[in-house]
Amino acid sequence: MAVSKKTALAFKSYQNRAQVLVKSYLLADAFMPYTFVLGGIFASKMVYDLTQLISTFYFRTYAGLTKIQRTEWNNRGMSSVHAIFITTMSLYFVFWSDLYSDQYTDSPITFRSSPLSTFALGVSVGYFISDLGMIFWLYPALGGLEYVVHHMLAAIAVAYAMFTGEGQLYTFMVLISEFTTPEINLRWYLDTAGLKKSNAYLINGVVIFFAWMVARILLFVYMFYHVYLHYNQVFQMHQIGVFLVFTVPSALGVMSLMWFSKIVKGMIKTLAKRQ
Repeated sequence: MAVSKKTALAFKSYQNRAQVLVKSYLLADAFMPYTFVLGGIFASKMVYDLTQLISTFYFRTYAGLTKIQRTEWNNRGMSSVHAIFITTMSLYFVFWSDLYSDQYTDSPITFRSSPLSTFALGVSVGYFISDLGMIFWLYPALGGLEYVVHHMLAAIAVAYAMFTGEGQLYTFMVLISEFTTPEINLRWYLDTAGLKKSNAYLINGVVIFFAWMVARILLFVYMFYHVYLHYNQVFQMHQIGVFLVFTVPSALGVMSLMWFSKIVKGMIKTLAKRQ
């Protein structure tokens, strides 16, 4: 009886210490961004492992893959989950949340942020760090130089917006482009599973075409138009923030146009074979 009471007291003591740690460190304003980034890294690792576990039991194709193919399979599962998460959050903040609404004139939209917006960006930074680490470790098996450039630009811009609170609206606008990631990953899965000649593969190609055109081309045009309308507010940001608002979307936009041309050529080639 005495032993169990001591055990209970010891557990209560550890619980109190944990609560103090959470309140004084993990949820302290100064450390929240770092906590969110670490959470993003942990979540990425967890999704990677879950993808591996689920695929082992439910996908017969998985067992026949090479080691590097299984790694890419798991990596794409991780990137798909991140894409769904950050696209959902970005759509909410850009089109439905009042946080960046022009109806509120108490502060420029380029300086508005919230704990929820910082959390979303922190998780995204954690993912980009995790994915970059894997790309560098296995380079160039998971992607060449274009993937490195894309992820580094995205990580820098998202991290800046998260830590400073500047330009978060435009960061979310660019992150909506992650909407195309699950479709791209599904195409790789279908190809790896030997379903390149299936109707699903054809439909996937058409979906990628329209999704890419909307999320990675038209949306970027809208973003720059929004910057033009709020030109004075944008230039109240720090010079680094202004530089990132103009250069990162421009660079990513050029890359998206290059990839889009390949998508168009691939779709035309596929449709020609079907006739």
